[in-house]
Amino acid sequence: MNIVLWIVQGILAFMFLMVGAMKMMRTKEQMAGQMAWVEDFSQGQIRGIGMLEVLGALGLILPGITGILPILAPLAALGLALTMVGAFFTHLRRKELVPMGMMNLMLLAMAAFVAFGRF
Repeated sequence: MNIVLWIVQGILAFMFLMVGAMKMMRTKEQMAGQMAWVEDFSQGQIRGIGMLEVLGALGLILPGITGILPILAPLAALGLALTMVGAFFTHLRRKELVPMGMMNLMLLAMAAFVAFGRF
């Protein structure tokens, strides 16, 4: 089970690190073509979401690798799961359930699996 959890944590960390870094580095206008939901948020809010995603990705991996405060890994997974709940409702409000809402639900399930498995 530990191996499966590490694989899922690695996938989640990679995905959230890439998307979070993009949200932190690109402007709202640059992302508008790829992510229509950015119209509903300010540049600062988008960067904040990106920062939370990057910190969550690091929190999934670093505590387990370093052995320092391993309780942070399930807490990071729980935080990312809550982020995906918010993302799902944003896409639901915008009537973008397929495919974006479904992707949010998949990431939510993966993060919940990691949180449950690591607690």
